[in-house]
Amino acid sequence: MPVPLKVPNVGESITEVEIGEWLKKSGDFAAENDPVVVIETEKATVELPAPISGKVTEVLKKQGEKAAVGEVIGYMEDAAAPEKKPEAKVKEVEAPKTEASKTETKEHPPAPAPASPPPSPPAPASPLPSPPAPAPPAAPPATPPASPTSTSRGERVIPMTPIRRRIAERLVDAQKNAALLTTFNEIDMTAIAALRAAHKDAFQQKYGAKLGIVSFFVKAVIEALKQIPQLNGELRGESIVYRDFYDIGIAIGGGKGLVVPVLRNAEQMGFGEIEKTIADFAKRATENELKVEELQGGTFTISNGGIYGSLMSTPIVNPPQSGVLGLHAIQDRPVARGGQVVIRPMMYVALTYDHRVVDGREAVTFLKHVKDIVEDPALMLLEL
Repeated sequence: MPVPLKVPNVGESITEVEIGEWLKKSGDFAAENDPVVVIETEKATVELPAPISGKVTEVLKKQGEKAAVGEVIGYMEDAAAPEKKPEAKVKEVEAPKTEASKTETKEHPPAPAPASPPPSPPAPASPLPSPPAPAPPAAPPATPPASPTSTSRGERVIPMTPIRRRIAERLVDAQKNAALLTTFNEIDMTAIAALRAAHKDAFQQKYGAKLGIVSFFVKAVIEALKQIPQLNGELRGESIVYRDFYDIGIAIGGGKGLVVPVLRNAEQMGFGEIEKTIADFAKRATENELKVEELQGGTFTISNGGIYGSLMSTPIVNPPQSGVLGLHAIQDRPVARGGQVVIRPMMYVALTYDHRVVDGREAVTFLKHVKDIVEDPALMLLEL
């Protein structure tokens, strides 16, 4: 009896999806819970598992076509897994000699080799050969010709994925609907570098994750948000909503584009839990395995462009949030300390904020507080 493959409910407010790659084609066998087809949404990419063990008998929606939540996009039928045939082993065997051949060998031994013929008399002298014709001139060395692809002026048209379309829409909306402004500062990362060097091995052994820099900034941002609550709020109609919880989004470049999974109640998380969660987010983002609910919400976002080598940028707010902190590459630079020029690991940081909710003074104060905490991590413990 045919079993339908239906588009699952992939998230709040999502009513339509786009069919991605069919991992199992018509006629292919799939064990129960094996991924059969990729479902693309504007927020995440999910895989539809096989409801039974059997064969895909019919595909109703091709890759790139739209489908509604609950719609049937194909059918499967119960079937046993195909048996694997053992590979035949090819073995070279010397053909056995027949009795006739044995007898023939005994009765007719091989004839002796004929005696070499007597040497022939020397040939009469012949006239001198004519000189050889001159060789044709060598062709000039060919210059390395451009490959056909290098001179091609063709184009490839690739439809945007739902995630990429949604990213584009949200970024344009942020520019059109918010009064965005960016303020900058720079942070001396010496103290963080020393902490990481001193405790990275013990941290890795205890938590199974590397001690990065983002966890320090998550902690510093939370302390700064406590002092400047506007950056943890949002504009809702003619009101500003202030929150007493801190759901920090971490921008990650995934397999299908930029995604922002959220650390829920980050104020309750320790360094180990933060680093393990971020590492898990990054791994599953690359494999397109993040869940839709992990990408929803968020009260403030941190984006680390420094991992790609960015020295300075102006991040865009993720609506309806009111702020985003951009981290950048750490570079050794000369700075003045106590009247001396010294070399320190420095990082530029950028805060983009919605000026409708946050004043310039508050934005600068927030960023300065983040700087102070990161440069003196003891302030995190003292919550100063």
